[in-house]
Amino acid sequence: MRVSECMTRDVTIADPQETICDAAQMMAECDTGALPVGENDRLVGVITDRDIAIRAVAAGMGPNATVRDVMSGEVMYCYEDDDVEDVLRNMGELQLRRLPVLSRDKRLVGIVSLSDLTGAGQDAKAGEALNDIARPGGPHSQTRH
Repeated sequence: MRVSECMTRDVTIADPQETICDAAQMMAECDTGALPVGENDRLVGVITDRDIAIRAVAAGMGPNATVRDVMSGEVMYCYEDDDVEDVLRNMGELQLRRLPVLSRDKRLVGIVSLSDLTGAGQDAKAGEALNDIARPGGPHSQTRH
């Protein structure tokens, strides 16, 4: 099965000049914890609720800080024609629950989440990916640094 068969196509995109307050409101409206960030028709980052909490609020930034100030500029992604099993394996290795989906000409065409892949009949593989995502250590460790 290909990612294009189970991804979410209707994606809200944040602008890097918008405020983190705007981004948080968009997340609330979409009931999501992450938004791709686009500029000039290109994917330039991703902002998550965790970015807002850790990189902005915990660092003393106010609600008018920009998305660009706190977004992750290094974007991990997959292609719409990638095999679901390969993407699940990659998500586990990267410890990510969702990935932007690009066309081969690098245009954002959707987003795929672990729950999208689970709903696509990939329960066993999604379980393995979740096990990897939830493993201790790595870039998302609960240990104080």
